[in-house]
Amino acid sequence: MSGVYRKACTRRRTTRGFTLIEMLVSMAIFLVICGSAFTLLGVSQQRYATESQVVNSFQEARLGLDQIVRDVNDSGYPPPNQFEFTPQPQSVAVSPVAWSPGYPALSTQCTIGVTCVTPWIDGMFIETNPTPQVPNSTVQYIRYHLIGNTLYRGVFPKNGADPYSSINDNQLVPFVQNVMNEASAAQIAQINLAYPNMFPGGTPVPLFTYLCDSPSGPQNCTAPGVSGVPTNIRSVLITLIVATPSPDPQTGKMRVLELTGQGSRINSFP
Repeated sequence: MSGVYRKACTRRRTTRGFTLIEMLVSMAIFLVICGSAFTLLGVSQQRYATESQVVNSFQEARLGLDQIVRDVNDSGYPPPNQFEFTPQPQSVAVSPVAWSPGYPALSTQCTIGVTCVTPWIDGMFIETNPTPQVPNSTVQYIRYHLIGNTLYRGVFPKNGADPYSSINDNQLVPFVQNVMNEASAAQIAQINLAYPNMFPGGTPVPLFTYLCDSPSGPQNCTAPGVSGVPTNIRSVLITLIVATPSPDPQTGKMRVLELTGQGSRINSFP
């Protein structure tokens, strides 16, 4: 029995734990693994935030573009030729797109891109009755105006006066944020590094391009030989260039999206 007892005691005495060096090495490995995991987590969170910004900016721009197209499609309703009598100014759309100066006298219309204050590349007034099914509803002005990097929108009752002089920009509300159509030269140069075809020629891109009726079909209202008066507008091309609120955290470059759409009136005008 004494021999067995001595062997058990010997085994207990020879059982070893971790040395200090082994503990330090293990802790160092553990810290490296944890640091790598947290680094990957941080990168993933930054990437998720960036992609969320892209998605949100795209959704906001898409919804805004869809609304503008719908407004243009509904423009000019009801037209003057729908009535057999002379209606009240607020009951009829003089044209799909209102203008300044000279509104509403047809004989003093401005020329788009020459004498018109509006419609122009960064602002537009649409005339329409958005709720014709509602009894006693009237025509309204729908105003769009790009100011800085924000596209504003507002809806106002038509009063028959020049809408540009009767509606102030402070009456509008933000509609689409971070619109880069009229970006500065430095911003355009930065964007073109990542998106070479976004700003052709390194110049701002019109938000609105107007197509007028002509014998050969709708053409740019500023083209030679085309009657570029607002009542002759047939379609409006919309180009929205939208940037995310913050640059990409890895590359430091701006994330930019370009959306295009077209709205066309269906009403005919005298």
